[in-house]
Amino acid sequence: MKQTSSLLKRLFHFYYDGFRNMSGWGRKVWVIIIIKLFIMFAVLRIFFFQDFLYKNWPNDKERSEHVLDQLTNSSDKHDRQH
Repeated sequence: MKQTSSLLKRLFHFYYDGFRNMSGWGRKVWVIIIIKLFIMFAVLRIFFFQDFLYKNWPNDKERSEHVLDQLTNSSDKHDRQH
Protein backbone atom coordinates (compact mmCIF):
# COMPACT_ATOMS: atom_id res chain seq x y z
CA MET A 1 0.00 0.00 0.00
CA LYS A 2 2.82 2.38 0.87
CA GLN A 3 4.49 1.66 -2.46
CA THR A 4 1.25 2.51 -4.33
CA SER A 5 0.78 5.79 -2.49
CA SER A 6 4.41 6.67 -3.13
CA LEU A 7 3.95 5.98 -6.84
CA LEU A 8 0.78 8.08 -6.96
CA LYS A 9 2.50 10.89 -5.11
CA ARG A 10 5.44 10.83 -7.55
CA LEU A 11 3.08 10.82 -10.55
CA PHE A 12 1.11 13.73 -9.14
CA HIS A 13 4.28 15.78 -8.55
CA PHE A 14 5.58 14.90 -12.02
CA TYR A 15 2.47 16.30 -13.73
CA TYR A 16 2.06 19.18 -11.28
CA ASP A 17 5.63 20.36 -11.87
CA GLY A 18 5.24 19.89 -15.62
CA PHE A 19 2.13 22.05 -15.81
CA ARG A 20 3.52 24.62 -13.42
CA ASN A 21 6.68 25.06 -15.52
CA MET A 22 4.87 25.01 -18.85
CA SER A 23 5.30 27.88 -21.26
CA GLY A 24 2.49 30.30 -22.06
CA TRP A 25 1.97 28.66 -25.45
CA GLY A 26 1.59 25.23 -23.86
CA ARG A 27 -0.98 26.51 -21.39
CA LYS A 28 -3.01 28.03 -24.21
CA VAL A 29 -2.99 24.71 -26.03
CA TRP A 30 -4.21 22.90 -22.90
CA VAL A 31 -7.00 25.45 -22.42
CA ILE A 32 -8.13 24.81 -26.00
CA ILE A 33 -8.00 21.03 -25.43
CA ILE A 34 -10.05 21.29 -22.23
CA ILE A 35 -12.66 23.52 -23.92
CA LYS A 36 -12.95 21.08 -26.84
CA LEU A 37 -13.35 18.12 -24.49
CA PHE A 38 -16.04 19.97 -22.56
CA ILE A 39 -17.91 20.71 -25.79
CA MET A 40 -17.62 17.11 -26.98
CA PHE A 41 -18.70 15.42 -23.78
CA ALA A 42 -21.13 17.90 -22.22
CA VAL A 43 -22.75 20.03 -24.90
CA LEU A 44 -22.97 17.47 -27.72
CA ARG A 45 -24.36 14.83 -25.36
CA ILE A 46 -27.24 17.10 -24.39
CA PHE A 47 -28.28 17.83 -27.97
CA PHE A 48 -27.34 14.73 -29.95
CA PHE A 49 -27.19 11.80 -27.53
CA GLN A 50 -30.41 12.07 -25.60
CA ASP A 51 -31.57 9.07 -23.61
CA PHE A 52 -33.79 7.38 -26.18
CA LEU A 53 -34.49 4.22 -24.17
CA TYR A 54 -35.60 5.99 -21.00
CA LYS A 55 -37.92 8.28 -22.92
CA ASN A 56 -39.68 5.55 -24.88
CA TRP A 57 -39.85 2.56 -22.53
CA PRO A 58 -40.95 2.80 -18.88
CA ASN A 59 -38.98 -0.06 -17.31
CA ASP A 60 -35.79 -2.09 -17.69
CA LYS A 61 -37.57 -5.19 -18.97
CA GLU A 62 -39.12 -3.35 -21.92
CA ARG A 63 -35.83 -1.55 -22.66
CA SER A 64 -33.89 -4.80 -22.70
CA GLU A 65 -36.51 -6.45 -24.95
CA HIS A 66 -36.24 -3.56 -27.39
CA VAL A 67 -32.44 -3.73 -27.47
CA LEU A 68 -32.49 -7.50 -27.92
CA ASP A 69 -35.06 -7.16 -30.69
CA GLN A 70 -32.97 -4.53 -32.47
CA LEU A 71 -29.82 -6.62 -32.22
CA THR A 72 -31.44 -9.82 -33.46
CA ASN A 73 -33.40 -8.11 -36.23
CA SER A 74 -30.40 -6.20 -37.52
CA SER A 75 -28.29 -9.37 -37.64
CA ASP A 76 -31.11 -11.22 -39.46
CA LYS A 77 -31.30 -8.46 -42.07
CA HIS A 78 -27.53 -8.49 -42.45
CA ASP A 79 -27.47 -12.28 -42.89
CA ARG A 80 -30.17 -12.17 -45.56
CA GLN A 81 -28.26 -9.57 -47.59
CA HIS A 82 -25.13 -11.71 -47.87
